[in-house]
Amino acid sequence: MKFEVTPGWLPFYPNPSKPKLTLPKGAVDAHCHVFGPGEQFPYALERKYTPCDASKDQLFALRDLLGFERNVIVQATCHGADNRALVDALEHSHGKARGVATVRADVSQEELQRLHKAGVRGVRFNFVKRLVDTAPTETLMTIANKITPLGWHIVIYFEAQDLAEYWDFFTQLPTTVVVDHMGRPDVSKPVDGEEFNLFVKLMAEHPNFWSKVSCPERLSVTGPKALNGEQHAYTDVVPFAQRLIQLFPDRVLFGTDWPHPNLKDHMPDDGLLVDYIAQIATTEQQRQRLLVDNPMRLYWADEQE
Repeated sequence: MKFEVTPGWLPFYPNPSKPKLTLPKGAVDAHCHVFGPGEQFPYALERKYTPCDASKDQLFALRDLLGFERNVIVQATCHGADNRALVDALEHSHGKARGVATVRADVSQEELQRLHKAGVRGVRFNFVKRLVDTAPTETLMTIANKITPLGWHIVIYFEAQDLAEYWDFFTQLPTTVVVDHMGRPDVSKPVDGEEFNLFVKLMAEHPNFWSKVSCPERLSVTGPKALNGEQHAYTDVVPFAQRLIQLFPDRVLFGTDWPHPNLKDHMPDDGLLVDYIAQIATTEQQRQRLLVDNPMRLYWADEQE
């Protein structure tokens, strides 16, 4: 089936640079996607965007170029609850990828077991209203209760201004909960201001909550600027990520978000995104926890027993 890409869609960076930062052995890109290819894995009828294809082979080649050894592939909203592209990528990863799926409330235990065998270890609930029509919380809690016996976690995606609205539901979830992209803070506001303090409060009061300190390219106002001839990308996002890494060193993750869906102003150089890690995790110990210890504990616990 042929798909017409959404007008104005930015394709991923064609020739990413080799990072200057050498990642620790076993580093995990804990947030990335595969799109299609649409002719093999059609996009969902209910999707709100149609991306360019971004295949598993392209993802794995990027993994190797950047210095990661493993991936966590997150089901993209353009595929809805059809996890075939995700499962295909997992099954061709030689054990080097785990997945976060999207499922419906009527999902069977047989289907959950099949996904688990393929490498899925979580489900994603999306509350970003411009991307999806969010399911009722009763429906989402049904899903949460179905996946809890598998030891899976829940990934939640929301925007900072909506956290108070969903607070009661989020804090009732029975699993480990991983927040995408620091809850999308407005980085033009103070890092110790009321809005981000509410997110820090969520993390502090609920030890089952984790956060990805990813996607500075989505949050930044200053962008990938050079200072004194050196690239110091997305500096306005750095204090937010540093605060979480310092306060919750054992509950933070990082991912590239390749192939960066729905960006409007620029497409990031993935090599530069890796170098950004050195700004937010400034010591080898911090990078070891962020990139290896934490994602391995969450996604490959069966290998560590």
